Amino acid sequence: MLTLAVTTASTTFDRMQEPLTNHDITVEHLQATQRTVDLTQSPTTEYDVGFVYPGRLMEGGVVSARHNIPWVNGRDAILTSRNKAGVLAMLERAEIPVPETRVISNPVEYDAVTAAVDTLSFPVVIKPNSATRGIGVTKVDDIDSLLGTIDYLDLVHDYQATDDKSYLIQEFLPNARDYRIMVVDGTVVGGVERRISCSHANTDDTRWKHNVHRGATAHGVQIPDQYQELALKTASALDISYLGVDILVTEHRVVVSETNARPTIDDTKKYDADFWDRLATLIHQTARE
Repeated sequence: MLTLAVTTASTTFDRMQEPLTNHDITVEHLQATQRTVDLTQSPTTEYDVGFVYPGRLMEGGVVSARHNIPWVNGRDAILTSRNKAGVLAMLERAEIPVPETRVISNPVEYDAVTAAVDTLSFPVVIKPNSATRGIGVTKVDDIDSLLGTIDYLDLVHDYQATDDKSYLIQEFLPNARDYRIMVVDGTVVGGVERRISCSHANTDDTRWKHNVHRGATAHGVQIPDQYQELALKTASALDISYLGVDILVTEHRVVVSETNARPTIDDTKKYDADFWDRLATLIHQTARE
C-alpha cells in the first residue's frame, strides 16, 4: 500500500479515503498549517507521495524539506495556476481563447487604468490575481465605480503584508454558462456546470457569481467534446497533471477563464466512472518517479 499525504482536511480528504483505499493507497492527513513544528526533530510519519502542494507556500517548503516526497501537483504547478494573469498569457500564446483581460501591477495612476480599459465595454470584472473561491471578485458598471474600487485596492496594497499587488480587469460575459472540467494526466474525467441555486435566484435575479463557495451549486453534466478538447489543451499548455479548468460559454464564444491546480473533488457521481482509476494511476506513477 502506498501512503498518500494530503494537506487539506476538508471535503476532498473525506471523499478520497475509501475509493483510494480500494486502489492500494492509504490516505493520511499531513497537517501543514495551524501547528507548531520542532525543526530539530525528524518526522515520525513517513509518506510515499503527496497529493497537492500546500496552498501556503512557506509552510509547504517546511513540509517538503522534512518529508522529501514527490507531489502529484508540486510547487511549480500551484504557482503556475495561482497566477491568473500568467495562466491567461500562457494560454493566449498557445492560441487558446481567453477573456479580454488587463493585468494591473499597483501602484499605477488613474490615467493608466482608464487607458487600460479604453477598449473594454462596461460592466467589467475586477479580480485579484492570486486569490481563489471568488474572493475579492467584483463587477463595476462605469468608470467612476472602477476608479473607486481602485482607490480601495490602493489602500489595501499600502500594507506591506499584502504580497501580491497585481489584479485583473476583465470583460464581463453576461449569461455565460460556467463549467469546471477535471483533467487527470491528459484525460478529461468529467465535469460540472456551476449554477446559481434556485433559492438565491428567487430572491435576487441579478446574481452572477458561480463559485460554489459563494452559494452556487455544481451539477454533473456531459461535457461537449469541444469543451473537453479546450480543457486538454489548457492542461497541456500549463504542463499540470491534475487540473480543474474553468470554461465560460456564451452564445457566440467559449473561453477559458481560470484554472485550479488544487481543485476540490466534487461528489464523484458527477465524474466519469473511471475517475478514481485514473487518479490512482497518476498517484502510483508519481510515487515511482
